[in-house]
Amino acid sequence: MENQVFQLQYAIDTFYFLVCGALVMWMAAGFSMLEAGLVRSKNTTEILTKNVSLFAIACVMYLISGYAIMYDGGWLLNGIDAFSLESVLSDSAEAGFDGGSVYSGASDFFFQVVFVATAMSIVSGAVAERMKLWSFLVFAVVLTGFIYPLEGSWTWGSADVFGMYNLGDLGFSDFAGSGIVHMAGAAAALAGVLLLGARKGKYGPNGEVYAIPGANLPLATLGTFILWMGWFGFNGGSVLKLGDAASAHSVAVVFLNTNTAAAGGAIAALVTARILFGKADLTMLLNGALAGLVAITAEPSTPTPLQATLFGALGGVLVVFSIVTLDKLKIDDPVGAISVHGVVGFLGLMLVPVTNPLTEDGGASFSGQLIGAVTIFAWVFAASFAVWFLLKTITGIRVSDEEEQEGVDLVECGMEAYPEFMSN
Repeated sequence: MENQVFQLQYAIDTFYFLVCGALVMWMAAGFSMLEAGLVRSKNTTEILTKNVSLFAIACVMYLISGYAIMYDGGWLLNGIDAFSLESVLSDSAEAGFDGGSVYSGASDFFFQVVFVATAMSIVSGAVAERMKLWSFLVFAVVLTGFIYPLEGSWTWGSADVFGMYNLGDLGFSDFAGSGIVHMAGAAAALAGVLLLGARKGKYGPNGEVYAIPGANLPLATLGTFILWMGWFGFNGGSVLKLGDAASAHSVAVVFLNTNTAAAGGAIAALVTARILFGKADLTMLLNGALAGLVAITAEPSTPTPLQATLFGALGGVLVVFSIVTLDKLKIDDPVGAISVHGVVGFLGLMLVPVTNPLTEDGGASFSGQLIGAVTIFAWVFAASFAVWFLLKTITGIRVSDEEEQEGVDLVECGMEAYPEFMSN
């Protein structure tokens, strides 16, 4: 009987993991559409090329080295045995099946690899419209194969931070990755943006900020809804199992809180933009929804639905002020990725102890969250800055002024996204 229960739960948990992973993979389409809509038409083909390429690179690099660094304590994955059924059955037999999470190692890898691709997608939008394509892709190799996995090993893995301490032992908790995925991606993006510089014409000599409208707001809206949908897999899959009543209930709560946080963030950003700018700014509304999703990602299972709505609303308000502040500092982020994923990602981490305080059974403390956030940001920012700087020194990371004016589509890809609308 116990074996039958094990077999059934193995099938349910594995299938659930795979479906959630597919939802997170669908977020790659969301990032692609969001970014394609928020850049100018002359840069659309290149940013789509980046998004498809980075996903492929993430899949290969995480297979070669990332998964091993993050979970196995090695530097290279030791063959397909790591994903074999025999390995799972052996581990369960040694531990003694007690109704805990049981799923295929291959499904675990699939679920984790789409997370690392998400982190890299965050970088894509922030450096859009002026970065060399191949410099970006080389950076993607390093981030997905080394920088992110090492940071992940200190949080979701069991490794100590450079042999000193494990973040979980300090009272750090990040349910689905507000810091581990989103803030990390934003830290890498910020390092690149600081070395890259702003787009031509974005800022005036006396501190003026000039809007550079995106070419296709319907695409950006579609991308936001795709991300909203994919986030159910992002947060819901992080429950890790479905095959019992308690886990199924937890999944339902996570789905509910994820959805209502996004709604709260969207409404709050829309109202904030109306108060500040006198208009219903669609781009702020879209980023507000995403900010709500990022804010709840660190802990979607313990807040009440009302608390989740309020947490999302806090993210929605914060993201509007963050975008405005970064522009005043002349940090040019065409899609608001650093604000949405970085600033609000930090907020999400600091909200965890409000509903999941540290106890003997787990949870988080404010000090543990702060130490974890600083550790993650410092490592990813410093390592990314070093890689970006090396690329800037050797090959350059920015296209020429003439190429930027012409558009990186023709320069980098040799084709236009909307050729029939371009003047000869």
